[in-house]
Amino acid sequence: MRAYVIEQAGGPEVMTLQNIPSAAPQADEVRIKVRAFGLNRAETYRRAGKMGPITAPVVPGIEAVGEILNDPSGTFRPGQRVATAMGGLQFTRNGSYAEEVTVLRSNVINLEGVTLSWEELAALPESYLTVWGALGRLIDTTPGQTVLVRGATSSVGQAAVVYAKARGQRVIATTRSTENRARLLQIGADAVVIDSGEIAKQVRAVSPEGIDVVLEVVGAATVLDSLRSLKPFGTVVVIGLLGGAPVLENLHLMNDLPNATRLAFFGSGLLGTPALPLTDAPLKWIAEQVASKAMPSLLVKTLTFDELPQAHRLIENNQAQGKLVVRL
Repeated sequence: MRAYVIEQAGGPEVMTLQNIPSAAPQADEVRIKVRAFGLNRAETYRRAGKMGPITAPVVPGIEAVGEILNDPSGTFRPGQRVATAMGGLQFTRNGSYAEEVTVLRSNVINLEGVTLSWEELAALPESYLTVWGALGRLIDTTPGQTVLVRGATSSVGQAAVVYAKARGQRVIATTRSTENRARLLQIGADAVVIDSGEIAKQVRAVSPEGIDVVLEVVGAATVLDSLRSLKPFGTVVVIGLLGGAPVLENLHLMNDLPNATRLAFFGSGLLGTPALPLTDAPLKWIAEQVASKAMPSLLVKTLTFDELPQAHRLIENNQAQGKLVVRL
């Protein structure tokens, strides 16, 4: 099968298209014919050596949609439409930048019956599963809360705006550029705050009672300010590292954490584990909502397999403004 392989850390040019063997699935795995996959900043970090050294050839990619080729257990049938994400992709096993991918069965979601195109389906798994993992237990069954998405113009940030709105929440989104305001309002944000690095006062002007839940995509650079926007018993969940290294210097538990607030971190590596089984994930519901236009599509550009290095450049130059997808 054709796959992109990284043999040393570097720029997009270090990804080379090679012919490599397809891995036969073990008892707890399935093999999938990849039809399309979404692109993520985590893959650019892996390629650049920012997520650990590259000591052996790496096939990047952390998500895909396609059709089952082989499932030794018979749980999934050949030809069945599915999505997959995480489960060690690009770290402990070959990733999804390939014509086929062998993945843990626990990290496969049935999409049979969904009418979306492969491109539209590929824009969903990693972004929405991450948002669901980070926010689901906080917002899925309690509508009417106020949710702040810090770093909302990223692909996962946009997914958070759409998902929170679909769950009946009031959504405040942040962006560093006034040019992005219209896009965020279009996909469902109730208010947009221009982020100068310190926005707690602006957020309080929009929501004087404070925020119930903050999804922090920027990370350590802004998390203390995000905490100051919370109401008592509110929660900040950090999922992103757009603002740099995930390190807080000299965190003062009494001064920096407002009274009775919570700070959490969610990493998508938890997806598909016993703590967060994907049998509970609402991905098929999300796909059906997008198909019926009840939720907007976040797909902004589809590229061919040969254009993948170009896609990495778009991500690193912050030119994506939504979800990029590669169609095989």
